[in-house]
Amino acid sequence: MTEVNPASTQADRAAGAIMGAFIGDALGLGPHWYYDLDELQRDFGPWISDYTEPKPGRYHSGMKAGELSQTGIIMKLLLQSIAARGTYDESDFCRHLDRELLPQLDGTPSHGPGGYTNHSFRQVYQHRVVEKRDWGQTGGNADTSEAAERLAILGAFYASEPSALGRAALSNCRLSQTDSLVAQQSVAFSLVVGALVRGEPFDDNLSDTLMDELESGEVPFVAGSSTAASGSLESTLGFASPDALLLPSWIATTVLDPDLRVEPPYKISLTYGMSCAVNFVLPAAYYLAALFPNDFESAVLHAINGGGQNMSRACLTGALVGAQVGLSGIPRRFLKGLADSEELLQLTRRATGLA
Repeated sequence: MTEVNPASTQADRAAGAIMGAFIGDALGLGPHWYYDLDELQRDFGPWISDYTEPKPGRYHSGMKAGELSQTGIIMKLLLQSIAARGTYDESDFCRHLDRELLPQLDGTPSHGPGGYTNHSFRQVYQHRVVEKRDWGQTGGNADTSEAAERLAILGAFYASEPSALGRAALSNCRLSQTDSLVAQQSVAFSLVVGALVRGEPFDDNLSDTLMDELESGEVPFVAGSSTAASGSLESTLGFASPDALLLPSWIATTVLDPDLRVEPPYKISLTYGMSCAVNFVLPAAYYLAALFPNDFESAVLHAINGGGQNMSRACLTGALVGAQVGLSGIPRRFLKGLADSEELLQLTRRATGLA
C-alpha cells in the first residue's frame, strides 16, 4: 500500500494539487503535441527535464518557458475567484471569463492568451459571444480534458466535502463541456483529487473508498436507479453508472501487478493513446500517479516525455501527485521556473488556508 507523505498536512496536499496542476500545464507548453516521439527527441533531446520554449512555427510559438497555456490561464481565473470569494461562486468565475478571457478570443485556434484556444473554449466563444447564450448554455461536445484540469482546483478546495465537490465540479464542467462521458470522467477525477488531498492512498482500495461514499450518499454520482441513500434524480448527478469511480483502482492494480509493466513509463502514452480525448489522457495520468506516488518529478516528466497531449497529461498527473506529496514535496526548481509563481502561490495559500 502506498504511504501518504507523513510530513504533509491536508492544507499542504491541497496546495500541492493546485500548484502541481499549474506546473504540469507549463511544462507542456514547449513540447506540446508531438505525436512522433523520435521528432520530440530530435527537437528537445533524449529527456525533457524542465520548462522549455516552443520551437518556432510550433504550437504556442513565441511564448516563454514556464508560462501557462490558455487552459492554465482559465485555471488561474478560477483560483482567483475562489481565493477572493472563499467559495466556488460560479457567477463570479463567469464574470472573470467574460471580462478577462473571452474579449481576447476570436473563435479561431491560434489566437488569444496562451497561444492556442482549445476546442472546448472555441465552442464557448461561439455560444457565449456570437450566439449570446447565458452561462450554463455555453457547453459543447468537445471530448477533451480541459474541464478536468480546472476541476483539480475544486477537488483540492472541496476535499472535505465530497457532495459539494461533486455538484460544483459538474456545474463547472458544463460551462464548457456537456458530453456525459466527459463529464463523468472529469467529475470523478475531481473526486479522486479530493480523496488524495484528504490522505487516501492511490492504490487498489481507492475506488472502494469512493464507492463507499457513493453508497452512503456522500458522493451524489449516479442516477436514481443506484443504491445511493438518496434515490431521486434531483439529488444525484445523473450519470448512467459509477464506472468512472472504479477506473483509478483498476489502473492502480496494473501498477501493483508484477506481470504488467510499461518500460520506460513515459510510453504509457502509447498504451492509452496520445491524443486529446479525456479517455486517452486521464488513464495515463492515473497510471503515473499510482506508479510515482511519492516522486513528483518522475511523474510529471514521464507525462511530458510521452508526447502527444502531454500538457493535459502532465497537468492531471501533477494534480494527482501533488495531492499525494503536498506542496512541500514538489521540487523547488519547478516552483522557481513557473511564470507568476509567487502570485499563484499566494492565491493557492489563500484558497487552501495554508500558512
